[in-house]
Amino acid sequence: MKNVAIVGASGAVGQEFLKVLSQRHFPINQLRLFGSKRSAGTIYSFDGKDYVVEELSPASDFSGIDIAFVSAGASVSKSYAEVITRHGAVMIDNSSAFRLDVDVPLVVPEVNAADALVRPRGVIANPNCTTIQMVVALQAIERLSHIRRVHVATYQAASGAGAEAMKELLRQYRQVLDGADVEVSKFPYQLANNMIPQVDVFMPNDYTKEEMKMYHETRKIMHSDIAVSAMCVRVPSLRAHSESVWVETEQPITPEQAREAFRSAEGVVLQDEPQSSTYPMPLFVQEHDAVYVGRVRADLTNPNGLTFWCVSDQIRKGAALNAVQIAEYLLSRE
Repeated sequence: MKNVAIVGASGAVGQEFLKVLSQRHFPINQLRLFGSKRSAGTIYSFDGKDYVVEELSPASDFSGIDIAFVSAGASVSKSYAEVITRHGAVMIDNSSAFRLDVDVPLVVPEVNAADALVRPRGVIANPNCTTIQMVVALQAIERLSHIRRVHVATYQAASGAGAEAMKELLRQYRQVLDGADVEVSKFPYQLANNMIPQVDVFMPNDYTKEEMKMYHETRKIMHSDIAVSAMCVRVPSLRAHSESVWVETEQPITPEQAREAFRSAEGVVLQDEPQSSTYPMPLFVQEHDAVYVGRVRADLTNPNGLTFWCVSDQIRKGAALNAVQIAEYLLSRE
């Protein structure tokens, strides 16, 4: 039994932590919830008991906490990492704060679980949601032949920008249907009935920060020289991200070899029956744990190329579930 803290308990991922921990019967002895001054005092129910959100402050006492799931943004993670870990808690951080730090492991359990065992700062980073689902699928191919490069186009749901962004998308649809002025605050433009080819800010090379995350994080997680070129697009889906992926391997791999690899891969569900229009879609993947893969084909432009489509729940496997799986792995090694 472990003493667990959730920092950012009122956010979309914080709420998903509560759901996932309950559904997976994580062995919790004591649970504490932390949040901002605004959310402090809010009461949430977990496994039949009510818990009050404590305000996170420099004076917050994490002594006795074994595992802290943190999803309150990079600035909070950077400011409070020492507060959270000083008494020995393992901080599993969902922000971008530490992902590329050389002394912080970046972990997707289906790919590099053992990296979580070496954490000199007491921090384990949860990767970006788009990277998580892609590397779970890529790992199946990597076991057949080393992947040289990947081109990926992502179709990212509103949930990637948080709970308020999801509410904004639904509100915009109502405003469109009512013929009212559409209010925009969470995205650069109206998302309802639209797609926005920008996720996060632009970098000097004209790629967005989100796109560069996929490049750097994939290499770190897979311990590979793999090159990733990404195009990240925000689409008016609610909470599951989709990706169209082109892979070039050192040795040719047939589509059937790839399908068999996906069938047997941990954390992957293959849905690939073109004749019956069976393939993954965001509408049916919400609230599910796996990375769903379909539309597996040979790349017509490259004899060593494959292309496939993958979909996964961004809040679940892309955030809360992956973090809980990391904690479960740590428990299994005790």
